[in-house]
Amino acid sequence: QVQLVESGGGLVQPGGSLRLSCSASGTFFSLAAMGWYCQAPGKQRELVASITRDGRTAYVDSVRGRFTISRDNAKNTVYLQMNSLSPGDTAVYRCNAYEIGTSATYWGQGTQVTVSS
Repeated sequence: QVQLVESGGGLVQPGGSLRLSCSASGTFFSLAAMGWYCQAPGKQRELVASITRDGRTAYVDSVRGRFTISRDNAKNTVYLQMNSLSPGDTAVYRCNAYEIGTSATYWGQGTQVTVSS
């Protein structure tokens, strides 16, 4: 079983930055892909960014050029650097991981990001 724990959310003003972290713990062979989802009130959950174990990344159009996803395989940790934040980025951000072998998907508890003046 894999447990994901996020941190780094908070309240920032428009134009500010945050860095989210998600650390995986437990017994597993390998996490092939990790990503960040967001869910704003009244909206569907959306995949914001993802990264494979070898470093290939993908982004939703609305964050491309502003957000950067990265991972440290030795630490089993994925990061999301969020720059030029706007009120539209306000949401709960949840970490996701896919486990090789079991084909299981795991979720973190979520961290709140609020962008407001």
